[in-house]
Amino acid sequence: MNYILSDKSNDCIFCTLPPAKEDEKNFILFQGSKCFVIMNIFPYNNGHLMVSPYRHIDCITKFTPDEMSELGVLTQKCVSALREVYEPNGFNLGINLGKEGGAGFDEHVHNHIVPRWTGDTNFMPILGETKIHPELLQETYARLSPLFKNL
Repeated sequence: MNYILSDKSNDCIFCTLPPAKEDEKNFILFQGSKCFVIMNIFPYNNGHLMVSPYRHIDCITKFTPDEMSELGVLTQKCVSALREVYEPNGFNLGINLGKEGGAGFDEHVHNHIVPRWTGDTNFMPILGETKIHPELLQETYARLSPLFKNL
């Protein structure tokens, strides 16, 4: 609800949040040399993470080999951390390219890591247009951040 009611700027969160050096406030779990891990503050499921390059690029075809490599390594780390903390039954991993491809931020490419559980899709989002999240974002950050400290 905080996100829905908050003022939205036109700034790119993937460009403005990492240099702010307020990782806990901005739900940034890790900053690497080419990419970083950030929680989705409007998550599909608890633990919904994103891995993004620092460079403002709109397609994976523009990645350098180092960016592509770090994106892959950090995606693996996200899956491992989420398995350890939440024990999901599966994952959705994916990059949405372009607005028509479902990208909320279509000008800055990022990879989604969404933990999934058996039966996690129910009538609420379909009939009630409501998502149910049993954990606050701050709690999710507190549970996951220790697993990213020693990368």
